[in-house]
Amino acid sequence: MSVALLWVVSPNTEVFNFFGILDSSRFALGNRSSIRAKLGRKQKWKSCSLTTDVKYSSVGSSGLGSETKFPVLSSMVANPVGEIAVSSEQKVYDVVLKQAALVKKQLKSNGDLDVKPDIVLPGNLSLLSDAYDRCGEVCAEYAKTFYLGTLLMTPERRRAIWAIYVWCRRTDELVDGPNASHITPTALDRWESRLEDLFQGRPFDMLDAALSDTVNKFPVDIQPFKDMIEGMRMDLRKSIYQNFDELYLYCYYVAGTVGLMSVPVMGISPESQATTESVYNAALALGIANQLTNILRDVGEDARRGRIYLPQDELEQAGLSDSDIYAGKVTDKWRSFMKNQIKRARMFFDEAEKGVTELSEASRWPVWASLLLYRQILDEIEANDYNNFTRRAYVSKAKKLLALPIAYTKSLIRPSRTSSYSTRAQKTDSLTSKV
Repeated sequence: MSVALLWVVSPNTEVFNFFGILDSSRFALGNRSSIRAKLGRKQKWKSCSLTTDVKYSSVGSSGLGSETKFPVLSSMVANPVGEIAVSSEQKVYDVVLKQAALVKKQLKSNGDLDVKPDIVLPGNLSLLSDAYDRCGEVCAEYAKTFYLGTLLMTPERRRAIWAIYVWCRRTDELVDGPNASHITPTALDRWESRLEDLFQGRPFDMLDAALSDTVNKFPVDIQPFKDMIEGMRMDLRKSIYQNFDELYLYCYYVAGTVGLMSVPVMGISPESQATTESVYNAALALGIANQLTNILRDVGEDARRGRIYLPQDELEQAGLSDSDIYAGKVTDKWRSFMKNQIKRARMFFDEAEKGVTELSEASRWPVWASLLLYRQILDEIEANDYNNFTRRAYVSKAKKLLALPIAYTKSLIRPSRTSSYSTRAQKTDSLTSKV
């Protein structure tokens, strides 16, 4: 299952060679602080080649009909033995609160999400510059539209976003690329260990070095990165999701995490009256919307790989089963089921829209472009008469070009000074309750 990022990506046949994670060696740069200060002498990181294949895409409206029935996700649920268990929505919200608290702390101490000053030693600046430039090249190659939007950001912010993008892409390749059959839980454990090293200022290669420098300069926490790796573990051991609660957690792991990684870098507008938690909730909603769209677009492709990323209980309620998915026949029951699934994805996009305006001005355009373009994939599924078994929904180049000025215009809208967006209760009621 491809990960839905906050970026618009063009298909390409080249991707990453990840065999480095199977190597137990490490390239140490010392403890965390500024990587530039830690090197002390010119060194070379291991190079990264792009040699495999990945499908990456991201970010494309109607309200819910009264006939729509979605499961209620309460914050607490009872398990079969009568014990109280925390729902996926609650687990994810706890992470959101932690991430928001980190940014609040930064805002309180600095008044803005300013980056830490660079400590430049001879030879180090050029090494890190090369590392960031390479991340930018990868972003430009695979996420052309988003890359153009990042050019409006400050140099520090756009380089940081490039570094995060590359790490997410490489992580997704572990279980979704041509080398996926060689990936084991042990390999993911090593990839997580490598992540911990780079957060401590010990990157393995030049692309890791860019991210290591980024997390040193911005209040980016390691938890969303670890959670994304957990999503990859789920892909290794799980191919069926019993209900939306399970699917929601998976969507958070593989896509919602991207929003939590990005908000500290993109920044929140000084004019915003919204709570930090609400901005993070909107970023989370965009990730969930993107991944749900990925799932609906790729039903046939995933089924051919023996995977069904659709809630089993909702399939049953619609009179459908796994055998119908594998048969790949568009029926009235399937159309009705798909209509409800698309409505839910659009609700998450609606929630995400509320928070884009609250971001710093220079960060809004690429996010708006991502949101508008990826949301259109849902329109294309409808245009294909809900045949996502044998037809792949995609947004044409012409439609992409038309969306860019719209996204730019939306990015100029300033945050409302009377904004009260939004409470957790509003989010939960609008996205997870029955209508």
